[in-house]
Amino acid sequence: MRGLVCLGFALLLLGAWAPAAHTSGGIEREPLQLASVHAAAVYLDTGERLVSKRADMPAPIASLTKLMTALVVVESGAPLDEWLTIVPRQHAVTKNAYSRMRVDSRLPRGELVRLALMSSENLATYVLAHHHPGGRAAFIAAMNAKAKELGMTQTRFVDSSGLSVENVASANDLLKLLAAANEHEVIRDYSTTRYHTAHFRGPRYTKGYANTNPLVAHSRWQVGLSKTGYLVEAGRCLAMVAEMEGRPVALVFLNSHGTRSPLGDAGRFRRWLADGVGGTVAASAREYEQQVGARLESDG
Repeated sequence: MRGLVCLGFALLLLGAWAPAAHTSGGIEREPLQLASVHAAAVYLDTGERLVSKRADMPAPIASLTKLMTALVVVESGAPLDEWLTIVPRQHAVTKNAYSRMRVDSRLPRGELVRLALMSSENLATYVLAHHHPGGRAAFIAAMNAKAKELGMTQTRFVDSSGLSVENVASANDLLKLLAAANEHEVIRDYSTTRYHTAHFRGPRYTKGYANTNPLVAHSRWQVGLSKTGYLVEAGRCLAMVAEMEGRPVALVFLNSHGTRSPLGDAGRFRRWLADGVGGTVAASAREYEQQVGARLESDG
């Protein structure tokens, strides 16, 4: 299946997309209703486009950034079992900066990647970048180099966590990142860990963590890779690979209003794919999407 994914997704990486069909498998599809301002979805095994909504516009991506952080760490070849010291940030962070990890304690590199992906632990990503050869600046350069390699032309990273609103990408670019990350079993496993207890050293203590995406624990979902994100400027975001109708589907939803609205979009998309029903969006989320969408389109 991994080989088929690579072959099918080659078209996507080259920018060759098939237009979304109004019918598929004999199903007449209604227009899909989504709360997210930006959205994109494809079958990973063929690269066939299923959804495209402002998918080429760059937007803040918040903690979806951590997918690239994990990809750079894993592909660097650095040992995942190496114990790394938790260091304090050396630059100011004004939002979402709280961490339950104790400075000067230690945790293996792989555990830091796991916590960054499943629980969106922001200090973990800073520690990973700090311990990269050449330090944080070299790590961020590696993130941008990987984005260029993947053909992510609307993407820029300035930090490894997504706390900066200057971390931007398009939904189509994030599909390319999902496809690349999905090739690594360790990223798939870490990102879909439901609950995890981290065992720190120096001093010894434990902390429990839960996945920020409740769908990974839902009996009706088969989620293979997951990352959520949130900043005020980015709205609620979700990037995910899940099996639907027996095939792997990559989904990206950016900038929606309401804590659970990206999860609602995922559910609406799955029902639409199965039976063609377009669904409905809550009034407040729909109004937010319309206002933001109108502003983006007026800005050109």
